Amino acid sequence: MKPPDAAKSDLVRQWLAKADEDLGLARHILQTDAPFLNAAAFHAQQAAEKYLKAFLVWLQVPFPKTHDLEILLKLIAARNPSLAESLEDAVQITDYGVEVRYPGDVPPLSLEEASNAVAIADKTHQAVATALKEAAYSFS
Repeated sequence: MKPPDAAKSDLVRQWLAKADEDLGLARHILQTDAPFLNAAAFHAQQAAEKYLKAFLVWLQVPFPKTHDLEILLKLIAARNPSLAESLEDAVQITDYGVEVRYPGDVPPLSLEEASNAVAIADKTHQAVATALKEAAYSFS
């Protein structure tokens, strides 16, 4: 049986790997000749969500099954207000986790909107990676 710290590190690593996969796919989609903008924004939202959840796992803060980035940021704010504040703009991509995936009244996203979603996911990645390093998480 793994010690609790090793098990926690493994789980954080798994969340980060899934987030990296989503972010990589979002970036790749934007680089194609016919980018699927809704899909790029969806994967960007998923990446940001998973980076935030990885940090919450490291902090051992329980979180609900949700795609709502505002809820996740509020949980982070209780332990790391500066990180949560620096990522407030992530809330604007919350709807890309569900709304863009289904038909309805949501208009197709523009290249600018999808690119902004990927930029927010990149920013979330960098901020969480920095916060994890400061919290003594080892990426090896």
